[in-house]
Amino acid sequence: MPPPILFYDGVCGLCNRFVQFVLRRDRVVLFRFAALQSAIAAGILARHGISPGHLDTVYVVVDPDRPGERVLSHSDAVLFVLNQLGGCSRRIAFLLGLLPKSFRDWAYTALARRRYRVFGRSELCLLPSDRDHNRFLDL
Repeated sequence: MPPPILFYDGVCGLCNRFVQFVLRRDRVVLFRFAALQSAIAAGILARHGISPGHLDTVYVVVDPDRPGERVLSHSDAVLFVLNQLGGCSRRIAFLLGLLPKSFRDWAYTALARRRYRVFGRSELCLLPSDRDHNRFLDL
């Protein structure tokens, strides 16, 4: 199975923190990353009828470039990532998963609307360390 790809808003402070969180906890080096503003994201999202201009969520592409390829967004994407990271993250995902999807997505959307105000905005995308450089598909 090809590694999942996490698409994130490259100028969002919260999104960049989430990517750093995943990088620190992804001990099996599972995830690959690309900014939503990249050509890679535009191509894959277009296959699923999703506009890459929708920067209000992270997306996780499961089984990229395979017949079973699917795209997760909002709270489903976050829960998938947390589950894959294992340990405490998996326990948190389990607890959050007990909440109704409609409530999870409502809370996610409420945070996403305020993310630039609360976590800031950068005109530069995250630059990975040399160790993680090969995990970023848009560099």
